[in-house]
Amino acid sequence: MKKIGLAVVFVTTMFTLAATAAFASNPKYVFFFLGDGMANAQIQATEAYLTTANGDSATLATDLQKSENRLKMTQMPVHGMQMTYDAYALMTDSASSATAFSCGIKTKSGVINMNPESTVSYKSVAQLAHEKGMKVGVISSVSLDHATPAAYYASVPSRDNYADIEIQLAESGYEFFGGGGMKKYDTDEAVQTAIEENGYTILNDRESIMALNNEPMDKVICINPWLQDSSAMPYAIDRPETNVSLAEMTQVAISVLHGDNEEQSNKNSSWKKNRSRQNSHNGFFLMVEGGKIDWACHANDAMAAIGDTLAFDDAVGVALEFYKKYPNDTLIIVTGDHETGGMTIGHATTKYGAHYEKLLGQTNSFVYFNQEVLPKFGCRGSLSADSDMLEKIYEKFGLVYSDLNDYQKEKLDDAYVQSVCGGNTNSEAKNTYLYGGYDALTVTLTHILNENASIGWTSYSHTGVPVSVFATGADAELFNGFYDNTDIAKKIAKALNIHESLPVLK
Repeated sequence: MKKIGLAVVFVTTMFTLAATAAFASNPKYVFFFLGDGMANAQIQATEAYLTTANGDSATLATDLQKSENRLKMTQMPVHGMQMTYDAYALMTDSASSATAFSCGIKTKSGVINMNPESTVSYKSVAQLAHEKGMKVGVISSVSLDHATPAAYYASVPSRDNYADIEIQLAESGYEFFGGGGMKKYDTDEAVQTAIEENGYTILNDRESIMALNNEPMDKVICINPWLQDSSAMPYAIDRPETNVSLAEMTQVAISVLHGDNEEQSNKNSSWKKNRSRQNSHNGFFLMVEGGKIDWACHANDAMAAIGDTLAFDDAVGVALEFYKKYPNDTLIIVTGDHETGGMTIGHATTKYGAHYEKLLGQTNSFVYFNQEVLPKFGCRGSLSADSDMLEKIYEKFGLVYSDLNDYQKEKLDDAYVQSVCGGNTNSEAKNTYLYGGYDALTVTLTHILNENASIGWTSYSHTGVPVSVFATGADAELFNGFYDNTDIAKKIAKALNIHESLPVLK
């Protein structure tokens, strides 16, 4: 009897599981968050900083493990790892890595959604989602025609073909674009014509952009009012209140893409009545890039990278709030495309110590210092004699010249002469090693500050380490394990119930 009873229980259980699987639905709302240049070191540094900023100690496990000192992404239940190399390089670039994520193929650096020979074009998972009736949004803190966002709507042999990329943006028909600007829009009539003829509205002030939360519209491009460098949003540490944050832009995108919710419809019934019904009941796919984490790490500015990682995680938090409302229909994936800068947690000068309180003194990014501070100064012979510059260094980086050791003072003095006095006598190779093409004084300041905090750097470029993947929601278990970056596109396609095998030819 016991055996019969167990058999009945087993059969009943298997039938229930089979029935559940048979009637299980794929996620209706899929978020893909991409922290450009963000790997485990950037994540760990941000959590150590957050712990310190919250008044706790980055040297105590009990403090580091508090939920309020953790990033939202690292508290997701599913954790995987992905390899980042491309077709011909151990250290990928953002174009080839984005192609892996969006199309499921390996290509060479600089190529977007094409094979390494640039003879065949492929559709992205976003394009495939749009074809099956889902709404699509693309957000980036850098320019909307940059490599990562472009990989979700364009195919080009070179990531530098900005005009072609922007025309393909217009032709995509996606419902929402937001974040930075477009590099060619202001000067290229063909781009302007394509945007207009394809029915897009461009908004570039905070009030109009935020108004979309109550009065959404289809086919909108939201560009922040102040773009700091290369048509990108400012670093989070520099952001004025008149700009829209990455988290706010994510909420606006949700309002546009998920426009059939009752609360929004009641606020603007005429919008619901008159809006195109295409894609309205089939869910959405939203890609959000924190692009300037990468740029900060290229420049070896840990605090700028940490600030943008926090801003990126805030955007993840917006998606998590949406997930709470629709837990059975929502999938959220968070990852990076590669590591940038060779960031390390620890430095030769600090041994086993961690001094993240040092970072609290930095109030602006390296770009802000270069643009807003350095141009106001002339050479006064030496840094030690330039009291005004020393005051600004303390104001912006929290560094007190008299507190530095002799080696650090020597490095700063040399950098000051080269940066402010035009006295660069170094070889090109030496300058590349010391400053990586960045302003000598600024990068030396960030190096010293970071080293004092126990953060080191090995590169001004990308590195080849594996990168974490975090996920939660429907089908999140697909992202467990250790896999290739091309598998991310395939896993997303499976979650989206896309039946074509990737890559899919255009």
